[in-house]
Amino acid sequence: MVQSTKVQDGGWGWAIVMASFMAQLLAYGSPQSVGVLYPEWLHAFQEGKGMTAWVGSLVAGVGLIASPVCSVCVDNFGARPVTIFSGVMVAGGLMLSAFAPNVQFLIFSYGIVVGLGCGLVYAATLTITCQYFDKRRGLALGIVTTGTSVGAFIYATAQNELIALYGLDGCLLIIGAVALNLMACAGFMRPLNMPRYYLKQKAALERNTEEKLFEKPPLDDLKISSGSDTTSPEKNLMVKELLITIDTKDIQTEKKKGSFMAGLAVIKVIKKKHQAYSKYMHSMHEILQDQAMVAFCIAVFLFSLGAFPPVLFIEDVAQSQGLIEEVSVIPLVSIGAIATCVGKLLLGVMVDVKWINSIYLYAFTMYAGGVSLLLIPSTKTYLGLQILSVVLGFFSGNWSLTSYITTKIVGLDRLTQAHGILMFFGGFGIMLGPPVVGWFFDYTQSYDLAFYFSGSCVLLGACILTVLTLPCWNRKHSENNRPEVLYTSNCDKVASVA
Repeated sequence: MVQSTKVQDGGWGWAIVMASFMAQLLAYGSPQSVGVLYPEWLHAFQEGKGMTAWVGSLVAGVGLIASPVCSVCVDNFGARPVTIFSGVMVAGGLMLSAFAPNVQFLIFSYGIVVGLGCGLVYAATLTITCQYFDKRRGLALGIVTTGTSVGAFIYATAQNELIALYGLDGCLLIIGAVALNLMACAGFMRPLNMPRYYLKQKAALERNTEEKLFEKPPLDDLKISSGSDTTSPEKNLMVKELLITIDTKDIQTEKKKGSFMAGLAVIKVIKKKHQAYSKYMHSMHEILQDQAMVAFCIAVFLFSLGAFPPVLFIEDVAQSQGLIEEVSVIPLVSIGAIATCVGKLLLGVMVDVKWINSIYLYAFTMYAGGVSLLLIPSTKTYLGLQILSVVLGFFSGNWSLTSYITTKIVGLDRLTQAHGILMFFGGFGIMLGPPVVGWFFDYTQSYDLAFYFSGSCVLLGACILTVLTLPCWNRKHSENNRPEVLYTSNCDKVASVA
């Protein structure tokens, strides 16, 4: 196998970057521009805004909540098989949504199936990109993650035109067919390192083969009949029979020695798994004891709860207030998506400046986003909504700071676990935000109270993050008292993983 050090930071790695960029564009294009589909679903199914909002909230939140599971799938099976499977899920979910008889079916087909597919794509593309890049990892990840914003910009306009030409069902069928190109993107994802699942199988194969070499063969097998160079199927050692896990192999070996030894082997395996689980839970407990990490999780939850609903409702806000009769050629969702793309890049550059505190920079983006949300109810012109969409979209690019801040708080050793916890809080907030805003409208028949609630949540999260991370708390992992983190993998401070 080719050593990864010889092919990193160039060569085929840039093909991986383009394939990952296109994969995120194809997977997240429709979910990130679901605000264009939302008014059509309201008109088609005649359900409440709160119930219909579950579709958009689940497709964005399920993938984040399931991110630990998605990462395990990529570690065990590799980026290429996972991307192929996710292409089937995303395309199948979109096409199935075209035949949805009600909102409940749409919640399953679009919200859960497409959402899980997007989560798998996200984990696979980031993993394979990190494997191919070391010194330029920050740049590569920045290019890959902008695929979601570019996809939202393109799909918002494309879905609007497809609905006008072919209707809602035809639009979903076409974008579902386009999503099948995820399988083509997977073809470029040549693995540098063999996935864990195949390593396990290889170890079991080698171990079983060694045992066969030292076994005394039966006398019948030593007899060679002249003129016959074929062997019976029973004598052939099939590879499929050897592809077993190491734990199962240990148990089967002990079974040959007796039932008592087999029982001890089972107990040994269970004890080993329990110790690993206990160690993992203890590590998570230590992470959640860090005051700064708890404050950051609360802030991400409240920001996701309040800042995501405009992505889903902003077009309906403009139509319900009579500012525009139908979705414009360049929807507000597209404007916000491009602003988010610019925000990710600029905030990623700003966080590398030495005199800028990353946590307070994130808090500032929350303050600005919260004020923008509070101004939406008082905006009476379509131009005003466009300006607020740009401002809110730009500061929503603070997702690019999450991995950097997490690394500053807990260090690189615990980055994977801490980032998984953080994404769980973010996904949970995204899932709850749109239905809550929809329920506010169902009860008050106005979006004013809903956006006042959203803005207040974001400002509350900013205040909590600011207060709980002040130097006066003298916390254990204070930036002023703790030495700089040593980035042993030269990953350019992991600025753009999120």
